[in-house]
Amino acid sequence: MPEIDVRDLPPKERHPKIMDAFAAMDSGETLRLINDHEPKPLFYEMQAEVEAFDADNYTSRREGVEKFVAEFPKQ
Repeated sequence: MPEIDVRDLPPKERHPKIMDAFAAMDSGETLRLINDHEPKPLFYEMQAEVEAFDADNYTSRREGVEKFVAEFPKQ
């Protein structure tokens, strides 16, 4: 499963890097995102703009004070 940790990136660089990583994946793969906050804005952006995003199977969980792990599956 591809994984990307964006906690050390400046906020303006995060979404483009995540979108590029998602686009590079094959159908059926899931991108594991590690972030310092709940990635709901990214979820909504992908739901609206990325046809291959499987929003029904998206998951997100908190694993620490500044660690959230979200899984973005690709149809």
